[in-house]
Amino acid sequence: MIQKGFYLLLFSWCIIACAPKPAPILYGEDNCHFCKMTIVDQRYGAELVTQKGKVYVFDAIECLLHVLQKESGRYSQAAYVLITDFTQPGKLIDAHTSSYLISKELPSPMGMFLTGFKDHEKALTFQQKTGGKLYRWEELFSNFATLSGKTEFSTVSTHQ
Repeated sequence: MIQKGFYLLLFSWCIIACAPKPAPILYGEDNCHFCKMTIVDQRYGAELVTQKGKVYVFDAIECLLHVLQKESGRYSQAAYVLITDFTQPGKLIDAHTSSYLISKELPSPMGMFLTGFKDHEKALTFQQKTGGKLYRWEELFSNFATLSGKTEFSTVSTHQ
């Protein structure tokens, strides 16, 4: 009986320990999975964690979106899709519940002028200060090809 309990405890621990989880982006060290640039700006990083626990980091939200669209079947069941909150540099937040602002006054690393916010009210405040257009994840994701074609990002991303 004690042996069964031990194995049950060991099995439970393995399940918990092996669950996929986000990892901190190592700014100044990690390279973007898409564009291969070193990730340095803590206001714009992004991360994708697969169900198997593989972590992919990105220089900008637009790099993450490009990979998600290009390989949608491969990542459709991701464990985590995270972006950095512009107002809390380095803090990863859920991409699906965030607000996004495309504003020429907020240049992102890859030139799409795409910035993410955890708090929709803060995104509205930045929009009032800088102009631009606000998006939710679904709208941004479904219109990404069109939106990225309207910015400098479309010329940057052709090397992939």
